[in-house]
Parts: sequence; structure tokens; C-alpha cells
Amino acid sequence: MTRAESPLTLATNRWLELGAAGCALIGGVLAVAAGPLAVLTTIGVLGLVGLFAAAAYRPVFATYVYLGTLPLIAGIDRGNLIPLVRPNEALLVVLLAGALVGGCLRRSQGQTASLQMHQFDIPLGVFLLMSTAWPLLSMVLRGHTPASSDLAAVLPVCKLIALYLLVRFTVTTEAQLVRCFRLIIWPGTVVAVIAILQTLHFGPVVSMLQTVWTPDSNSAALAERGTTTLASSIATGDYIIICLTLVICCGVRGLLDRRERLVLGFVLGAGVLAAGQFSTWISAVVAAGLILWRFGTVRRDSTRFLWLVPVALVVGAPALIGRLEGFGDYGVPRSWIGRWNNLSNFYLPRFGFINVLLGVSPNSVLPAPERWREVIYLESGYLELLWVGGIPLLAAFLWLSVAVLRRTGKLMAPSGGQPEGHSDAVAAAASALWVCWWFVLILTVLDPHLTLRGTGDVLFMLMGITTGRLSVQRR
Repeated sequence: MTRAESPLTLATNRWLELGAAGCALIGGVLAVAAGPLAVLTTIGVLGLVGLFAAAAYRPVFATYVYLGTLPLIAGIDRGNLIPLVRPNEALLVVLLAGALVGGCLRRSQGQTASLQMHQFDIPLGVFLLMSTAWPLLSMVLRGHTPASSDLAAVLPVCKLIALYLLVRFTVTTEAQLVRCFRLIIWPGTVVAVIAILQTLHFGPVVSMLQTVWTPDSNSAALAERGTTTLASSIATGDYIIICLTLVICCGVRGLLDRRERLVLGFVLGAGVLAAGQFSTWISAVVAAGLILWRFGTVRRDSTRFLWLVPVALVVGAPALIGRLEGFGDYGVPRSWIGRWNNLSNFYLPRFGFINVLLGVSPNSVLPAPERWREVIYLESGYLELLWVGGIPLLAAFLWLSVAVLRRTGKLMAPSGGQPEGHSDAVAAAASALWVCWWFVLILTVLDPHLTLRGTGDVLFMLMGITTGRLSVQRR
């Protein structure tokens, strides 16, 4: 036994060796008796048990695993790999259960955790109620019975709140927060690479996406935009812009080294173009303007990295050229014309006084009357807020937005340095959330960005940081 090895370490290693041998034995027996499908199922179950145990032993591990896998599995549709749920939703349930069990065990052993309320919790709690309980109650008040699709439609906001609480109570050190940043940014860079290869018609990538993430799409349509593993070009664009904003905000405070920033900035910048979404490009312009206006150091140093812009343009050019060719006779993208037709024909006629006041339904997806499509989506974020919860939900969202911008404004570093008593990592998280929340406010006119897969998860993660123990000033 060396000096670095304690009896506890040796005991842990012994149990790991026994566990690995046991898993190998069980896998071999099942492979002979029941075939490879049973082996894969058993490995999956054992993997979930292992994740549960790891989250119980160290709750911050749950945050790491969820953030690191989020953009790679969030686009897999419900029932594709796991019945009724998306893989990232099932993973979050397992990780949350493990973290809760671990917290209860530590509490029973006398280890108390701080569960203090924060003033930010009031607008967030109101937003939760207006997004979940109020739409269902509104249907009952208007004489309608909520269907299963209505109940399922309120679950995404519950998931976001659960993630907010997980991050708020598990990320307790600056090193953990920086690790969370990298677990967001590097998988986001992988998504950007996938978007670039997808729009360059790289066969293996297109086949991979067509097999698992978007099985109903043909290869030609799949290569037009960077839908990637998020199975949505809008969600892909949002996620890449959030990652790029995080890279800049971390770089301003020296949390990432120069080479890492250059590689990440180049790939993510090209990925913004490869997403192939006009709303993504608009949000990129908004985010860039806010960053240049708010951070003087970025303005001064931006000219040193202008050479990256033409290179990124060349890499992301196929998606850009393809979308520009899609402009119709009215000088706007053809998809926007279809979006307006959906609004004017299917949604706007149902916005009477009572429905604007109380909402229509928690589920904004309508069955399509045509044969060439199955459903119709409400592609306007603020109209969707009115559709789901009426004026109460819209007011709750605006109140939450004011609270987010005020909170992040207090934590953001001024032009000369960082807020007194706060860490650089918290200031970076607050800065990124401030910039991203502004572009969400603006782009919600077009799409419901807050509940997009990946986008809402990262935003609520940053919200959890700005109200967690790391955000409390040290005196």
C-alpha cells in the first residue's frame, strides 16, 4: 500500500473489482441464455443503477452527467429508445432520484443542507403555477376536461424547475461551476461540428441522424439545415449561441485559456451559420451587439479575431446560401409565409376575449387537416403563452424576465472588474444569462425559445447558479 492509498480507497477498489466481475459474469450468462438483446437491456439497467448510486454518493455528479449528455440525446423522440419518454427525461428522473436519496441519507446522519428561500423564488414559483396548474384549472373553469396530451404539455416546465433546483443545491464551488461550463460548451461544440458536416452532406453523419434522431426525414431534406442531435435547427442554433456566449463571458474573466477559446469560438461561430435558421442569425446579431455594448474588453480585442469571421463564413456557407435562395416573392423566407398561414387560419381565429384572458389549452399542437402533414405547431412564442395560460401566464413570464435581468445585472462584473464578494465564475454565468435572456425576449416573438430542448435547460441551469450558494456575497 502506497502513501496515497488509504484503507478506504483499497476497500472501494475491491468492491469495484467485484462489481465488474459480477457484471461480466451476468452478461456472459445472459448472452448464452437469452441473446444479445437481453444483454443490452441488462447493461442499460445496470448503467442506470450505477448513475443512481453515483448521484446519491455525490449529487453534483447528477448535474455533470445531465449537462454533458443533454445536447446529444435530447433530440431522440419519445418512444424511440425508451417507451413514453425522451432519454434525457428518463436520465434526469434517475439522477434526481439518486440526488434526493443521497440528500435524505446525509440528512439522517446529521449533515444539514442550507435550503433558504431566495427572493427570486417568488416570480419563478408564480411562473411555474401559471405554466402548469393554471392552464389545467382554466380548462376546467371553461367546462373542458384536460386530455392526456394537455397533462403532458405542462411537464417540460416542471422538468426545467427540477433542473434549476438540482443545479442550485449541488453546484457549491467555483471549480464545479467551471466544470459545468465546459460540460455545456464542449458537447455544444460537438453539436456545431455535426451541424457543419450535416449541411456539407457528409453521408455518415446524415445516416446517423436519420437512423436515431430523425427517422422520418429523407436525407436531402435533412442536409438543408443543421438539425443535429437536437432534432431541431432552431434548438441547435440557440444552443450554439448560448455556448458561444459562455465562451466569451468565461474568456473575459480568464476562466478559459486562449487556445481553448480560439478553437471553441471558430467551431461554434461556423455552427451558427450551419444551423440554417434566420431566427438563429437574428439572435446571434442581438447577442453580439449586447456583448460589444456591455463589455469594453471584448470591443477592444475583437479586431484581433476578425480573421476568424471569413473562415467561419466559408465553413458555414452551404446552409447560408441554401436559406438565402429560399426567399419568396415577398422578400421573406418561404417558411415564414407558411408560418403566417398557420397562424391566420388555425390559431388567430380562436383568440377571443375569454381565450386571451384565460388561455385556450396547455397543448398548442393541433392536428392537421391535410394528408401531407400530421400536426401544426404554434410558431410564435408570445402567442403560445396566451394560448397556454392567457394573460396570467404572459404576465408571469414578463415578471420572471424582469427578475432575471435584475438579478444578473447585480452579479455581472462592471467594466472595471467583478462585483465585490463574488467569484469570476458566478459573474460569467450571470453575464451569459443576461445576454441570452435578452435574445430570448426578442426572439420569442417568432418561436417559444424558453421551452426549446436544450435552450431552456441551460438557461435554467444558469438561473440556478445565480441564486445558489455561490452567488451569496462573502463578507
